[in-house]
Amino acid sequence: MKFLKYCLGVFITTCICFTTASYAEGILNIEITQAQDAALPVAIVPLKWEGSGAPPSQDISAIVNADLARSGEFRVMPTNMMRQLPSTPAQIEVPYWRVLGMEAVLVGSVKAQGNDSYQVQVWLVDTMQGQGKRPTSVADTNAEASQGPKVLFSKEFLVNNRHVRTLAHHISDLVYEALTGYRGAFSTQIAYVNVQFANPKKPPSRYVLEIADADGYNPRPLLTSKDPIMSPSWSPNGKQLAYVSFERNRAGIYVSDIETGNRRLLTSYPGINGAPAWSPDGRKLAVVLSYGNVPKVYLLDVASGNLQQVTFGTSIDTEPSWMPDGKSIIFTSNRGGQPQVYQVSLADNSIKRLTFEGNYNARASATPDGTKLVMIHRGQGDFNIATLDLNTNEVSVLTGARLDESPSLAPNGRMVIYGTVDSGRRVLGGVSIDGRVKLLLPAASGEVQEPAWSPFLS
Repeated sequence: MKFLKYCLGVFITTCICFTTASYAEGILNIEITQAQDAALPVAIVPLKWEGSGAPPSQDISAIVNADLARSGEFRVMPTNMMRQLPSTPAQIEVPYWRVLGMEAVLVGSVKAQGNDSYQVQVWLVDTMQGQGKRPTSVADTNAEASQGPKVLFSKEFLVNNRHVRTLAHHISDLVYEALTGYRGAFSTQIAYVNVQFANPKKPPSRYVLEIADADGYNPRPLLTSKDPIMSPSWSPNGKQLAYVSFERNRAGIYVSDIETGNRRLLTSYPGINGAPAWSPDGRKLAVVLSYGNVPKVYLLDVASGNLQQVTFGTSIDTEPSWMPDGKSIIFTSNRGGQPQVYQVSLADNSIKRLTFEGNYNARASATPDGTKLVMIHRGQGDFNIATLDLNTNEVSVLTGARLDESPSLAPNGRMVIYGTVDSGRRVLGGVSIDGRVKLLLPAASGEVQEPAWSPFLS
Protein backbone atom coordinates (compact mmCIF):
# COMPACT_ATOMS: atom_id res chain seq x y z
CA MET A 1 0.00 0.00 0.00
CA LYS A 2 1.33 3.41 -0.90
CA PHE A 3 0.58 6.71 0.78
CA LEU A 4 -0.56 8.40 -2.39
CA LYS A 5 -1.89 7.08 -5.66
CA TYR A 6 -2.80 8.90 -8.81
CA CYS A 7 -5.82 7.29 -10.42
CA LEU A 8 -7.06 8.89 -13.64
CA GLY A 9 -5.39 12.09 -12.53
CA VAL A 10 -7.07 12.25 -9.13
CA PHE A 11 -5.23 11.95 -5.85
CA ILE A 12 -6.64 9.20 -3.66
CA THR A 13 -5.56 6.71 -1.04
CA THR A 14 -6.26 3.03 -1.18
CA CYS A 15 -9.92 2.08 -1.08
CA ILE A 16 -12.05 -0.84 -0.01
CA CYS A 17 -13.66 -3.36 -2.30
CA PHE A 18 -17.02 -4.90 -1.48
CA THR A 19 -20.45 -5.14 -3.06
CA THR A 20 -23.13 -7.00 -4.90
CA ALA A 21 -23.80 -8.40 -8.31
CA SER A 22 -27.07 -6.52 -8.63
CA TYR A 23 -29.44 -4.42 -6.57
CA ALA A 24 -31.55 -7.49 -5.82
CA GLU A 25 -28.51 -9.20 -4.31
CA GLY A 26 -27.32 -6.11 -2.49
CA ILE A 27 -28.09 -7.15 1.06
CA LEU A 28 -25.07 -7.61 3.30
CA ASN A 29 -24.66 -10.77 5.32
CA ILE A 30 -23.57 -9.99 8.87
CA GLU A 31 -21.12 -12.40 10.47
CA ILE A 32 -20.02 -11.69 14.05
CA THR A 33 -16.42 -12.90 14.29
CA GLN A 34 -15.72 -11.63 17.79
CA ALA A 35 -18.07 -10.31 20.49
CA GLN A 36 -17.59 -8.76 23.86
CA ASP A 37 -17.10 -11.22 26.70
CA ALA A 38 -19.48 -9.07 28.71
CA ALA A 39 -22.20 -8.91 26.02
CA LEU A 40 -25.51 -8.13 27.68
CA PRO A 41 -27.99 -11.05 27.64
CA VAL A 42 -31.38 -9.93 26.31
CA ALA A 43 -34.54 -11.57 25.01
CA ILE A 44 -36.58 -10.18 22.12
CA VAL A 45 -39.90 -11.97 22.45
CA PRO A 46 -41.87 -12.23 19.17
CA LEU A 47 -44.54 -9.55 19.19
CA LYS A 48 -48.03 -11.01 19.61
CA TRP A 49 -50.22 -10.69 16.54
CA GLU A 50 -53.69 -9.42 17.43
CA GLY A 51 -56.68 -8.98 15.19
CA SER A 52 -57.70 -10.31 11.79
CA GLY A 53 -56.17 -9.85 8.39
CA ALA A 54 -52.57 -10.20 7.31
CA PRO A 55 -49.71 -9.32 9.65
CA PRO A 56 -47.02 -6.85 8.53
CA SER A 57 -44.77 -7.91 5.66
CA GLN A 58 -41.72 -7.47 7.92
CA ASP A 59 -41.13 -9.25 11.25
CA ILE A 60 -40.39 -6.45 13.72
CA SER A 61 -39.02 -8.74 16.42
CA ALA A 62 -36.67 -10.49 13.99
CA ILE A 63 -35.27 -7.18 12.77
CA VAL A 64 -34.69 -5.91 16.32
CA ASN A 65 -33.08 -9.24 17.18
CA ALA A 66 -30.71 -8.99 14.20
CA ASP A 67 -29.87 -5.34 14.92
CA LEU A 68 -28.86 -5.98 18.51
CA ALA A 69 -26.92 -9.14 17.66
CA ARG A 70 -25.06 -7.31 14.89
CA SER A 71 -23.85 -4.68 17.34
CA GLY A 72 -21.91 -7.39 19.19
CA GLU A 73 -22.83 -5.76 22.48
CA PHE A 74 -25.78 -8.07 23.17
CA ARG A 75 -26.18 -11.81 23.51
CA VAL A 76 -29.68 -12.26 22.13
CA MET A 77 -31.60 -15.34 23.26
CA PRO A 78 -32.66 -17.59 20.36
CA THR A 79 -36.42 -17.49 19.90
CA ASN A 80 -36.69 -21.28 19.68
CA MET A 81 -35.32 -21.55 23.22
CA MET A 82 -38.10 -19.45 24.74
CA ARG A 83 -40.68 -21.47 26.68
CA GLN A 84 -42.72 -18.40 27.54
CA LEU A 85 -43.94 -15.74 25.10
CA PRO A 86 -45.34 -12.85 27.13
CA SER A 87 -46.73 -9.83 25.31
CA THR A 88 -47.14 -7.40 28.24
CA PRO A 89 -45.06 -6.66 31.36
CA ALA A 90 -47.79 -8.19 33.54
CA GLN A 91 -47.29 -11.54 31.79
CA ILE A 92 -43.54 -11.64 32.43
CA GLU A 93 -42.54 -14.21 35.05
CA VAL A 94 -39.38 -12.65 36.42
CA PRO A 95 -37.95 -15.86 37.96
CA TYR A 96 -38.04 -17.65 34.59
CA TRP A 97 -36.09 -14.97 32.75
CA ARG A 98 -33.66 -14.34 35.60
CA VAL A 99 -32.70 -17.99 35.86
CA LEU A 100 -31.96 -17.89 32.12
CA GLY A 101 -29.68 -14.92 32.79
CA MET A 102 -31.71 -12.48 30.68
CA GLU A 103 -31.14 -8.98 32.00
CA ALA A 104 -33.79 -7.35 29.83
CA VAL A 105 -36.81 -8.57 27.86
CA LEU A 106 -38.64 -6.78 25.05
CA VAL A 107 -42.32 -7.67 24.71
CA GLY A 108 -45.25 -6.25 22.80
CA SER A 109 -47.98 -6.71 20.26
CA VAL A 110 -49.04 -5.80 16.74
CA LYS A 111 -52.66 -5.11 15.79
CA ALA A 112 -54.16 -4.34 12.38
CA GLN A 113 -55.80 -0.91 12.10
CA GLY A 114 -57.03 -1.04 8.51
CA ASN A 115 -55.71 0.78 5.44
CA ASP A 116 -52.52 -1.30 5.59
CA SER A 117 -51.52 0.22 8.93
CA TYR A 118 -50.75 -1.30 12.31
CA GLN A 119 -50.69 -0.38 15.97
CA VAL A 120 -47.46 -1.52 17.60
CA GLN A 121 -46.90 -1.56 21.36
CA VAL A 122 -43.59 -2.46 22.97
CA TRP A 123 -42.20 -2.57 26.50
CA LEU A 124 -38.59 -3.05 27.57
CA VAL A 125 -38.42 -4.71 30.96
CA ASP A 126 -35.47 -4.96 33.36
CA THR A 127 -35.65 -8.50 34.71
CA MET A 128 -32.69 -8.01 37.03
CA GLN A 129 -34.61 -5.43 39.06
CA GLY A 130 -31.47 -3.32 39.37
CA GLN A 131 -29.79 -5.95 41.55
CA GLY A 132 -26.58 -5.92 39.52
CA LYS A 133 -26.16 -9.71 39.78
CA ARG A 134 -27.51 -12.80 38.09
CA PRO A 135 -29.46 -15.38 40.09
CA THR A 136 -28.42 -19.00 40.41
CA SER A 137 -31.85 -20.36 41.32
CA VAL A 138 -35.51 -19.46 41.31
CA ALA A 139 -35.32 -18.88 45.05
CA ASP A 140 -32.95 -15.98 44.48
CA THR A 141 -35.67 -14.09 42.63
CA ASN A 142 -38.65 -14.44 44.97
CA ALA A 143 -38.31 -11.04 46.65
CA GLU A 144 -37.73 -9.18 43.40
CA ALA A 145 -40.52 -11.02 41.59
CA SER A 146 -43.03 -9.93 44.21
CA GLN A 147 -42.30 -6.34 43.27
CA GLY A 148 -43.17 -6.90 39.60
CA PRO A 149 -40.91 -6.21 36.63
CA LYS A 150 -39.33 -2.81 36.14
CA VAL A 151 -40.38 -1.21 32.84
CA LEU A 152 -37.53 0.74 31.23
CA PHE A 153 -39.75 2.17 28.51
CA SER A 154 -43.24 1.79 27.09
CA LYS A 155 -43.98 2.92 23.53
CA GLU A 156 -46.93 2.83 21.16
CA PHE A 157 -46.74 3.46 17.40
CA LEU A 158 -49.08 3.64 14.42
CA VAL A 159 -47.19 2.61 11.31
CA ASN A 160 -47.95 1.93 7.65
CA ASN A 161 -46.82 -1.44 6.35
CA ARG A 162 -44.17 0.10 4.08
CA HIS A 163 -42.48 1.72 7.08
CA VAL A 164 -42.46 -1.31 9.39
CA ARG A 165 -38.75 -1.99 8.86
CA THR A 166 -37.95 1.64 9.67
CA LEU A 167 -39.97 1.36 12.88
CA ALA A 168 -38.13 -1.84 13.83
CA HIS A 169 -34.78 -0.05 13.54
CA HIS A 170 -36.17 2.78 15.68
CA ILE A 171 -37.18 0.29 18.37
CA SER A 172 -33.67 -1.18 18.20
CA ASP A 173 -32.28 2.32 18.78
CA LEU A 174 -34.51 2.74 21.84
CA VAL A 175 -33.40 -0.58 23.30
CA TYR A 176 -29.74 0.14 22.61
CA GLU A 177 -29.85 3.55 24.30
CA ALA A 178 -31.84 2.29 27.28
CA LEU A 179 -29.34 -0.49 27.96
CA THR A 180 -26.00 1.11 27.00
CA GLY A 181 -26.53 4.84 27.53
CA TYR A 182 -25.46 5.56 23.94
CA ARG A 183 -27.76 6.61 21.12
CA GLY A 184 -28.45 3.74 18.74
CA ALA A 185 -27.38 3.98 15.09
CA PHE A 186 -29.57 1.27 13.55
CA SER A 187 -31.74 3.84 11.76
CA THR A 188 -28.78 5.33 9.91
CA GLN A 189 -27.56 4.60 6.38
CA ILE A 190 -24.34 3.97 4.49
CA ALA A 191 -23.24 5.24 1.08
CA TYR A 192 -20.68 3.58 -1.17
CA VAL A 193 -19.60 3.30 -4.79
CA ASN A 194 -20.62 0.06 -6.46
CA VAL A 195 -18.10 -0.81 -9.18
CA GLN A 196 -19.70 -3.20 -11.66
CA PHE A 197 -18.05 -5.37 -14.30
CA ALA A 198 -19.69 -6.75 -17.44
CA ASN A 199 -16.52 -8.82 -17.90
CA PRO A 200 -14.28 -9.45 -14.86
CA LYS A 201 -11.21 -9.41 -17.12
CA LYS A 202 -12.01 -5.96 -18.48
CA PRO A 203 -12.29 -2.48 -16.88
CA PRO A 204 -15.47 -1.61 -14.98
CA SER A 205 -18.56 -1.14 -17.09
CA ARG A 206 -20.27 1.31 -14.76
CA TYR A 207 -20.09 2.97 -11.37
CA VAL A 208 -23.12 3.36 -9.11
CA LEU A 209 -23.29 5.65 -6.10
CA GLU A 210 -25.58 3.68 -3.78
CA ILE A 211 -27.25 4.24 -0.44
CA ALA A 212 -28.37 1.41 1.85
CA ASP A 213 -29.72 1.03 5.35
CA ALA A 214 -27.09 0.47 8.03
CA ASP A 215 -27.88 -3.26 8.02
CA GLY A 216 -27.32 -3.48 4.26
CA TYR A 217 -30.99 -3.67 3.26
CA ASN A 218 -32.75 -1.47 0.71
CA PRO A 219 -29.77 -0.60 -1.51
CA ARG A 220 -30.77 2.06 -4.03
CA PRO A 221 -28.84 4.01 -6.66
CA LEU A 222 -28.36 7.75 -6.38
CA LEU A 223 -26.17 8.13 -9.48
CA THR A 224 -25.08 5.76 -12.26
CA SER A 225 -22.20 6.61 -14.59
CA LYS A 226 -19.76 4.99 -16.98
CA ASP A 227 -17.12 7.24 -15.44
CA PRO A 228 -15.54 6.71 -12.00
CA ILE A 229 -17.26 8.04 -8.86
CA MET A 230 -15.50 8.26 -5.50
CA SER A 231 -15.28 9.81 -2.03
CA PRO A 232 -18.97 10.08 -0.96
CA SER A 233 -19.45 12.37 2.04
CA TRP A 234 -22.71 12.95 3.94
CA SER A 235 -23.94 16.42 4.81
CA PRO A 236 -24.56 16.89 8.57
CA ASN A 237 -28.34 16.85 8.07
CA GLY A 238 -28.17 13.64 6.03
CA LYS A 239 -29.97 15.19 3.06
CA GLN A 240 -27.07 15.55 0.62
CA LEU A 241 -24.01 13.67 -0.57
CA ALA A 242 -20.87 15.28 -1.88
CA TYR A 243 -18.66 13.12 -4.10
CA VAL A 244 -16.09 13.15 -6.89
CA SER A 245 -17.07 12.26 -10.47
CA PHE A 246 -14.94 12.00 -13.62
CA GLU A 247 -17.56 13.06 -16.11
CA ARG A 248 -16.21 14.51 -19.33
CA ASN A 249 -12.81 13.02 -18.41
CA ARG A 250 -12.25 15.64 -15.75
CA ALA A 251 -12.49 15.36 -11.98
CA GLY A 252 -15.21 17.43 -10.38
CA ILE A 253 -16.83 17.69 -6.95
CA TYR A 254 -20.62 17.39 -7.04
CA VAL A 255 -23.42 17.55 -4.48
CA SER A 256 -26.61 15.50 -4.91
CA ASP A 257 -29.89 15.85 -3.07
CA ILE A 258 -30.70 12.39 -1.74
CA GLU A 259 -34.49 12.74 -1.93
CA THR A 260 -34.77 14.23 -5.40
CA GLY A 261 -31.50 13.17 -7.03
CA ASN A 262 -30.92 16.75 -8.20
CA ARG A 263 -27.25 17.64 -8.26
CA ARG A 264 -24.86 20.45 -9.03
CA LEU A 265 -21.21 20.82 -9.85
CA LEU A 266 -19.19 22.66 -7.19
CA THR A 267 -15.60 22.48 -8.49
CA SER A 268 -13.90 21.37 -11.68
CA TYR A 269 -10.53 23.09 -11.57
CA PRO A 270 -7.49 21.90 -13.52
CA GLY A 271 -5.81 18.97 -11.78
CA ILE A 272 -7.13 17.33 -8.65
CA ASN A 273 -10.61 17.96 -7.26
CA GLY A 274 -11.11 15.47 -4.44
CA ALA A 275 -11.81 14.31 -0.88
CA PRO A 276 -14.82 16.52 0.03
CA ALA A 277 -15.66 16.67 3.76
CA TRP A 278 -18.59 18.66 5.18
CA SER A 279 -18.14 21.12 8.00
CA PRO A 280 -20.24 20.43 11.13
CA ASP A 281 -22.60 23.30 10.26
CA GLY A 282 -23.03 22.12 6.66
CA ARG A 283 -21.98 25.45 5.16
CA LYS A 284 -18.55 24.50 3.88
CA LEU A 285 -16.65 21.62 2.39
CA ALA A 286 -13.00 20.91 3.03
CA VAL A 287 -11.64 19.77 -0.35
CA VAL A 288 -8.32 18.89 -1.96
CA LEU A 289 -7.32 20.91 -5.03
CA SER A 290 -4.05 21.02 -6.93
CA TYR A 291 -4.60 23.40 -9.85
CA GLY A 292 -2.24 21.03 -11.63
CA ASN A 293 0.43 21.26 -8.93
CA VAL A 294 0.76 19.90 -5.37
CA PRO A 295 -2.51 18.92 -3.64
CA LYS A 296 -3.55 21.27 -0.85
CA VAL A 297 -6.54 21.60 1.48
CA TYR A 298 -9.08 24.34 0.75
CA LEU A 299 -12.37 25.46 2.25
CA LEU A 300 -15.26 25.78 -0.21
CA ASP A 301 -18.33 27.82 0.72
CA VAL A 302 -21.18 25.65 -0.59
CA ALA A 303 -23.58 28.55 -1.20
CA SER A 304 -21.23 31.09 -2.80
CA GLY A 305 -18.49 28.87 -4.20
CA ASN A 306 -15.80 31.03 -2.56
CA LEU A 307 -12.50 29.27 -1.86
CA GLN A 308 -10.05 29.70 0.99
CA GLN A 309 -6.69 27.93 1.00
CA VAL A 310 -5.89 26.27 4.33
CA THR A 311 -2.54 24.48 3.88
CA PHE A 312 0.53 25.73 2.05
CA GLY A 313 4.03 24.64 1.04
CA THR A 314 5.45 21.89 -1.15
CA SER A 315 4.10 18.85 0.74
CA ILE A 316 1.18 16.73 -0.41
CA ASP A 317 -1.81 17.44 1.86
CA THR A 318 -5.00 15.42 1.54
CA GLU A 319 -7.85 13.55 3.27
CA PRO A 320 -9.29 16.44 5.31
CA SER A 321 -11.83 15.85 8.04
CA TRP A 322 -13.29 18.23 10.61
CA MET A 323 -12.96 18.26 14.34
CA PRO A 324 -16.45 18.24 15.93
CA ASP A 325 -16.22 21.89 17.05
CA GLY A 326 -15.55 23.06 13.48
CA LYS A 327 -12.49 25.07 14.55
CA SER A 328 -9.81 22.88 13.01
CA ILE A 329 -9.25 20.28 10.31
CA ILE A 330 -7.40 16.97 10.46
CA PHE A 331 -5.48 15.99 7.31
CA THR A 332 -2.81 13.62 5.99
CA SER A 333 0.53 15.02 4.83
CA ASN A 334 4.01 13.83 3.88
CA ARG A 335 5.58 17.09 5.09
CA GLY A 336 7.59 15.14 7.66
CA GLY A 337 8.86 12.63 5.10
CA GLN A 338 6.27 9.95 5.84
CA PRO A 339 2.46 10.09 5.74
CA GLN A 340 1.27 11.30 9.12
CA VAL A 341 -1.80 13.06 10.53
CA TYR A 342 -1.76 16.79 11.23
CA GLN A 343 -4.19 19.35 12.57
CA VAL A 344 -4.59 22.87 11.19
CA SER A 345 -6.30 25.64 13.15
CA LEU A 346 -8.73 27.66 11.03
CA ALA A 347 -8.18 30.72 13.23
CA ASP A 348 -4.51 31.22 12.36
CA ASN A 349 -3.53 28.33 10.02
CA SER A 350 -1.10 26.98 12.61
CA ILE A 351 -0.32 23.30 12.13
CA LYS A 352 0.67 20.61 14.61
CA ARG A 353 1.53 16.98 14.06
CA LEU A 354 -0.72 14.49 15.84
CA THR A 355 0.74 11.05 15.02
CA PHE A 356 4.25 9.85 15.83
CA GLU A 357 3.94 6.11 16.40
CA GLY A 358 4.30 4.03 13.23
CA ASN A 359 5.62 4.94 9.78
CA TYR A 360 2.19 5.41 8.22
CA ASN A 361 -0.90 7.11 9.64
CA ALA A 362 -3.61 8.40 7.34
CA ARG A 363 -7.31 8.96 6.65
CA ALA A 364 -8.11 10.08 10.18
CA SER A 365 -11.45 11.25 11.54
CA ALA A 366 -12.47 12.29 15.03
CA THR A 367 -14.94 10.57 17.30
CA PRO A 368 -18.06 12.65 18.11
CA ASP A 369 -16.64 13.70 21.49
CA GLY A 370 -13.35 14.81 19.89
CA THR A 371 -11.19 12.71 22.23
CA LYS A 372 -9.94 10.13 19.71
CA LEU A 373 -9.01 9.75 16.07
CA VAL A 374 -9.83 6.68 14.00
CA MET A 375 -7.27 6.13 11.24
CA ILE A 376 -5.27 3.75 9.08
CA HIS A 377 -2.07 2.81 10.91
CA ARG A 378 0.99 0.81 9.99
CA GLY A 379 3.31 -0.28 12.73
CA GLN A 380 5.07 -3.55 11.87
CA GLY A 381 4.24 -3.78 8.18
CA ASP A 382 0.47 -4.32 8.16
CA PHE A 383 -2.15 -1.67 7.54
CA ASN A 384 -4.78 -1.75 10.28
CA ILE A 385 -7.55 0.37 11.73
CA ALA A 386 -6.43 2.08 14.93
CA THR A 387 -7.41 4.82 17.33
CA LEU A 388 -5.27 7.63 18.70
CA ASP A 389 -6.16 9.01 22.12
CA LEU A 390 -5.63 12.76 21.76
CA ASN A 391 -5.11 13.18 25.51
CA THR A 392 -2.53 10.43 26.08
CA ASN A 393 -1.19 9.97 22.50
CA GLU A 394 -1.75 6.23 22.92
CA VAL A 395 -2.35 4.27 19.69
CA SER A 396 -4.64 1.23 19.96
CA VAL A 397 -4.79 -1.15 17.01
CA LEU A 398 -8.34 -2.42 16.51
CA THR A 399 -7.99 -4.86 13.60
CA GLY A 400 -5.53 -7.56 12.63
CA ALA A 401 -5.69 -8.23 8.90
CA ARG A 402 -2.92 -7.13 6.54
CA LEU A 403 -4.71 -4.54 4.42
CA ASP A 404 -7.46 -2.85 6.43
CA GLU A 405 -8.45 0.53 5.04
CA SER A 406 -11.07 3.27 4.51
CA PRO A 407 -12.49 3.60 8.06
CA SER A 408 -15.80 5.40 8.56
CA LEU A 409 -17.29 6.07 12.01
CA ALA A 410 -20.88 5.47 13.06
CA PRO A 411 -22.48 8.73 14.24
CA ASN A 412 -22.58 7.49 17.83
CA GLY A 413 -18.86 6.74 17.70
CA ARG A 414 -19.35 3.12 18.78
CA MET A 415 -18.50 1.24 15.56
CA VAL A 416 -16.24 1.65 12.52
CA ILE A 417 -16.79 0.16 9.08
CA TYR A 418 -13.77 -0.37 6.88
CA GLY A 419 -12.38 -2.38 4.00
CA THR A 420 -10.57 -5.66 4.58
CA VAL A 421 -9.69 -8.98 2.96
CA ASP A 422 -11.43 -12.24 3.85
CA SER A 423 -10.75 -15.53 2.09
CA GLY A 424 -8.92 -13.75 -0.66
CA ARG A 425 -11.56 -11.14 -1.49
CA ARG A 426 -12.34 -7.68 -0.28
CA VAL A 427 -15.32 -7.23 2.00
CA LEU A 428 -16.54 -4.75 4.55
CA GLY A 429 -15.45 -5.22 8.12
CA GLY A 430 -16.79 -3.69 11.27
CA VAL A 431 -15.08 -3.14 14.61
CA SER A 432 -16.18 -1.51 17.84
CA ILE A 433 -14.28 1.55 18.99
CA ASP A 434 -12.64 -0.51 21.75
CA GLY A 435 -11.73 -3.37 19.40
CA ARG A 436 -13.70 -5.97 21.36
CA VAL A 437 -16.44 -6.52 18.76
CA LYS A 438 -15.61 -7.53 15.18
CA LEU A 439 -17.90 -8.17 12.24
CA LEU A 440 -17.61 -9.20 8.62
CA LEU A 441 -20.13 -7.96 6.09
CA PRO A 442 -19.52 -10.05 2.97
CA ALA A 443 -21.52 -9.47 -0.19
CA ALA A 444 -22.50 -11.78 -3.03
CA SER A 445 -19.90 -10.50 -5.50
CA GLY A 446 -18.40 -7.38 -7.02
CA GLU A 447 -16.55 -4.43 -5.54
CA VAL A 448 -17.63 -1.48 -3.43
CA GLN A 449 -15.36 1.44 -2.67
CA GLU A 450 -15.11 3.83 0.27
CA PRO A 451 -18.17 3.41 2.46
CA ALA A 452 -19.43 6.47 4.30
CA TRP A 453 -21.65 6.17 7.38
CA SER A 454 -24.45 8.72 7.57
CA PRO A 455 -25.16 11.06 10.48
CA PHE A 456 -28.23 10.50 12.64
CA LEU A 457 -31.19 11.01 10.33
CA SER A 458 -33.81 12.16 12.83
